[in-house]
Amino acid sequence: MFGSLLMAVLMAGEPAELTKHEVKTLTLQLPSDWTQSEADGTQRFADPSGDAYVLVDVGAVQTAGMKPQVCLEKILTAMGGSEGWKPLKLGKAPAARRVDSDTTPDGAESVRTVTYVGCDGKTTWSLVFHMDRKEREQFDPLVEKIAGSVAYTKAAPAKKGK
Repeated sequence: MFGSLLMAVLMAGEPAELTKHEVKTLTLQLPSDWTQSEADGTQRFADPSGDAYVLVDVGAVQTAGMKPQVCLEKILTAMGGSEGWKPLKLGKAPAARRVDSDTTPDGAESVRTVTYVGCDGKTTWSLVFHMDRKEREQFDPLVEKIAGSVAYTKAAPAKKGK
């Protein structure tokens, strides 16, 4: 029932109730009714309706002092090149967005995948949204809100021994 209420709220253009989540050194806002699970270090947040979910991966840059744009370029190269990616800034650092659609061979199901990747020179991350393509008008605004909420957390200062 709450999932249908969330859809009605999204369709009406009202902001969904979002809750702050911290995944390693990244924070982002996600709908409070989405369920969180973890597998192999990837966080998964799923809509109760089953029509959408997001996978969140956060890692650390292996080369100290890497410039954020160079880091992003390395990520895009590792993902097959920059073709199809739209450059943008999220969390005050370089990021990119790509949209893909897939349909089962029988045409019964169609999935829209929106992928965001970014790097601030210390932290790398990806958000991969999967949704039923028929529900894209309802989920696309939410996807943009979630991606727009990405922020890098400040590393806690090292504690000095007494």
